[in-house]
Amino acid sequence: MQALILVGGKGTRLEPYTAVLPKSLMPLGEYPILEIVLRQLQSAGTSDVILAVGHLSHLFEAFFEDGKRFGMRISYSFEDEPLGTAGPIANALDRLEEDFLVINGDLLTTISYAKIFETHRENGAAATIGIFDREEKIDFGVIETDAEGKLEKYTEKPTYQFSVSMGVNVLNKAAVATFLKPGEYMDLPDLLLKLKDSGETVQCFREPCEWLDIGRMEDYKRAIELFESDRSTFMP
Repeated sequence: MQALILVGGKGTRLEPYTAVLPKSLMPLGEYPILEIVLRQLQSAGTSDVILAVGHLSHLFEAFFEDGKRFGMRISYSFEDEPLGTAGPIANALDRLEEDFLVINGDLLTTISYAKIFETHRENGAAATIGIFDREEKIDFGVIETDAEGKLEKYTEKPTYQFSVSMGVNVLNKAAVATFLKPGEYMDLPDLLLKLKDSGETVQCFREPCEWLDIGRMEDYKRAIELFESDRSTFMP
């Protein structure tokens, strides 16, 4: 099993911390977030990882080197300009296997990487998206009006439920290659919709698990609490 991990973002929502440290290297306890992800991947059977780096790339190279101390091979794919979340795939396409994981490097999750990969292969899918059911409470009264501005509905501090992308995906190399060009900006939602519109199978994968995207300060603080409360859940 092979993984391409996206760590090139600047993490502007975590400033000022990310002015000197990429968000994937932000600590949970004594571990950078990305180290936790790598240890989980290694435990799930991943032996080959490509880090798609941009902002402060030298820090990733200095910390993770060639991956030997994590029991895997780590190589690097560099971007001089931001390429989005799908653009980096094109830059590494010649090194990618038939099916591969594409993961955001700033996640705290207990998803089974082996199971989503296996499900993807069993379905013969072009892409498989890890999804998570999340609730968001709105701290305001939400008003809906008709076309003339008259009150239709007034809901005080509602809670909405969404299925959100976890930033954990499995892609088929042959299926995505048609839509990617090296050096061209593209985000994963655009790539996945192109696959769907072309008639390819884009599967969604859901399982009970913990998940936090640490791109927001409130989620980062929650991740620290969650990790410290039960490290064994997240560390193989």
